[in-house]
Amino acid sequence: MKLINETVTKPARAVKILQFGEGNFLRAFVDNMVDIANEKGVFDGGIAIVKPIPFGNLDALNAQDCVYTVILRGKQGGETVSQKRTVTCVVKAIDAYSQYEEYAALARLPELRFVVSNTTEAGITYDENDDYSPLPPGSYPGKLTKFLHERYQAFAGDKDKGLIILPVELIEKNGAKLRECCLKLSERWGLPRGFREWLVNDNIFCSTLVDRIVSGYPKDEVGDIEAELGYEDKLIVTGEPFALWVIECETPELVQKVGREFPLDKAGLPVVFTDNLQPYRERKVRILNGAHTSIVAAAYLAGLDTVGELMNDELLRKLIERNVYDEIAPFVPLPAEEAMAFADSVMERFENPFIKHSLLAISLNSISKFKARVWPSIKDTFERTGKLPDSLCFSLAALMALYSGDIDKNGKLMAKRGEETYEITDAAAAIQFFTDNHTLPADEFAAALLKREDIWGNDFVNTKIPGLSEKVSGYLQDIRENGMRNSIKNLLR
Repeated sequence: MKLINETVTKPARAVKILQFGEGNFLRAFVDNMVDIANEKGVFDGGIAIVKPIPFGNLDALNAQDCVYTVILRGKQGGETVSQKRTVTCVVKAIDAYSQYEEYAALARLPELRFVVSNTTEAGITYDENDDYSPLPPGSYPGKLTKFLHERYQAFAGDKDKGLIILPVELIEKNGAKLRECCLKLSERWGLPRGFREWLVNDNIFCSTLVDRIVSGYPKDEVGDIEAELGYEDKLIVTGEPFALWVIECETPELVQKVGREFPLDKAGLPVVFTDNLQPYRERKVRILNGAHTSIVAAAYLAGLDTVGELMNDELLRKLIERNVYDEIAPFVPLPAEEAMAFADSVMERFENPFIKHSLLAISLNSISKFKARVWPSIKDTFERTGKLPDSLCFSLAALMALYSGDIDKNGKLMAKRGEETYEITDAAAAIQFFTDNHTLPADEFAAALLKREDIWGNDFVNTKIPGLSEKVSGYLQDIRENGMRNSIKNLLR
C-alpha cells in the first residue's frame, strides 16, 4: 500500500503561520481549517510546525512530507456524518532544539504573519529561571520572546513586521497572559526599550476560545480505515464535526484587521472574531462543561463507564436533560434561544457513537471543575428564583458519594463501585478533606464540605445560599441508603 504523500500533489505555499506544537488537536482543528480556507480561495498560506519541547520526534510527519488525514465523525442535525480530508497545508516540521538555525530563520520570513500555539495550559507561564542564551530558551514564552526579538532585529523594528499571535491553550485570557510573560522576560533579559514597545504595540496578541473533541489516532480501526482510504497514514487523526474558534481582539478596529487577514469565517468555517469572547466562554463552561461535571458522578456510580452509555440509558438521559434544559441553560446570561440551541448541540455531541469519553476521565479534579462549571448555575438560579435547583444540588451529593474512599498503602485515595476499585484524583486539600470526613453522617459531611472556604473560595452555608447544606445532605443520605439508581428515580419523580 502506498504512503499518503505518494497519492497527492502538495501545493507550494509560502509559510505564513508558525505553529508551536504538532499534536492531534492543532492538526485536526487549526491546520484542518487553514487547509479548507486555502482550498476555498479565501486564504493562501502554509504552516511551519515547530516542536517546542526537547523530547519526542517529528519522524512520522517528515516521512509523510507533513501530509495526513483528518476524519471528523459524529452527529449533525440528527444525522450521522463522516468527513475525510487530506491536509496539505503544512509546509515543514522543525525541531526547535536540533534544528535551531532553521527554526530561527523563520523569524526572517517577510511573509510570516501568524503564530499559533498549543503548549498545554502550563505552557503559558512566566519562568523566572528562563534565560535568553539557550538555543532555544526553555519555556514557550521564552521561545516566542527570543523569536520576536530576532524578527525585530532582522527587519530593523519595522512596525509592519509584527505578528498576530493566536494561542489556543485552554486558559482564560491566554493572549493577554502570553503577552505579559513575553514582556516580563524581555524586561528581565534587558532587551532594548524599542523592542519592548514593538512587542506590545506592533504585535497583536489575541485571546481565543476553542472547542472540538479530538480523539486522536484510531488505533483500534486503523486497518479498516486505511483499506477504505487506499493508502497508509501513520498520522490519521479523528475528531468530532463540531468546532468553534472564537478570536478576541482588544478593539473593534483590531477585530476587523485580524478578520481581514485571517478570513477563515469567509470559508464557512466556525470562526468568530470579536472584542468580547466572555459570552462564548460562559456558554461553553456552563452548558457543555457543566453538563459533564453535573452528571459524571451519578452516571459512574449508576454503573456506566462512558458518556455514550449514559446517553443511551433512559434514566441517566432524563437526568442530564433535566440538568441542562431545566437548571443550566435557562440561567446562562445569554438570549434564551441561543442558550437552548447550544444545549441541543451539546446533547448531539454527547451522542457521538465514534467517541468513547470515559466518565472517570471526566471526573478528574471534580472539585475545581464543580466550582467553575456548576456553582454559577446554582448561585444564579437561587438569586433569580429564590429556590435551589434540585438536580444540580443532587449532583454535588453524587460527587460526595463518588469521592468517599480511603487512602491505600500507596498514598492514593481509592473508592469502590460494587466490587470495582477506582482512584480519586484531585487537589491535595480536597483529597485530605474527603479522607478525613467521608464517614461522617450526611448532614455533618455536607456542612463540613460547604464551609471549606479554602476549597470553594466561599462559605456557601453561612453567607451565600441558605438551605443548600440540608438539601445536599438529604440527597446524600438517600444515595447511601438506596443506591444511586433508586435515588435518581426518587429525584425525577
